[in-house]
Amino acid sequence: MQALDGLTRYVNDIVDILIVSYVIYKLLMLLRGTRAVQLLKGISIVIVAWMVSSFFQLSTLQWLMENLFSVGVITIIIIFQPELRRALEQLGRGRLFSRGSQVEDQVVTKMVSDLIKAVAHLSKRQIGALIVLERKTGLSDYIETGISVEAKLGSELMVNIFLPNTPLHDGAVIIRGEQIMAAGCYLPLSENPFISKELGTRHRAGMGMSEVSDALSIIVSEETGQISLAIHGELERGLSEEKLISRLYEELKPPERNASFWSRRGDRDG
Repeated sequence: MQALDGLTRYVNDIVDILIVSYVIYKLLMLLRGTRAVQLLKGISIVIVAWMVSSFFQLSTLQWLMENLFSVGVITIIIIFQPELRRALEQLGRGRLFSRGSQVEDQVVTKMVSDLIKAVAHLSKRQIGALIVLERKTGLSDYIETGISVEAKLGSELMVNIFLPNTPLHDGAVIIRGEQIMAAGCYLPLSENPFISKELGTRHRAGMGMSEVSDALSIIVSEETGQISLAIHGELERGLSEEKLISRLYEELKPPERNASFWSRRGDRDG
């Protein structure tokens, strides 16, 4: 009986360590490339100062560190508010809370076709554009900042929206499913310090949108006509039309059901 209890505690400890390790790893991945890295370095210096004050019995410094730690939790929540919000949003986008509805293959094919036609036209003529594709995270707050369109997605309409010197040229277009919800929308700018200085507001807005949601941001540079894709806080630059098609299908296509897998396998075996 004692051996069984010991084995149970041993397994519990292993599971506990694995879960904590995974949480720490995800937090580090979440903070990578953000201002929080520099803030963590500052916090580390404060912790080292507290350890030194305790070791050498520096009463004044120790008193200061203890008072600082007493409000440390609230301070950390305030400092890391953007990162905490981002972490909670990513948790809410997990499969446990997913809505379960998936976009059909035919819809994705039509969406990608219209988007590629519009983006290719804009890229060849070096017309700047910012297109955001809503996924699980709702973007209603950002849709309300623009001009309501609520029209069916079409390449001709997309091109007309971004034509220079038109009222809706500046800002972002937000697409929900097969519908253009709004144009001229204002998006949050990324505060990532590692973004290239040569990138302008359009790229920072696309990056910022991908940092606070699971949306896809397609950016066409006005200076070079270069096509970029912002996703999960990362920017993929210099995409060809073929590469953009592949990435859009990869991100938008619904996962195949297990039944389909087994039926295809049975067809091959037969």
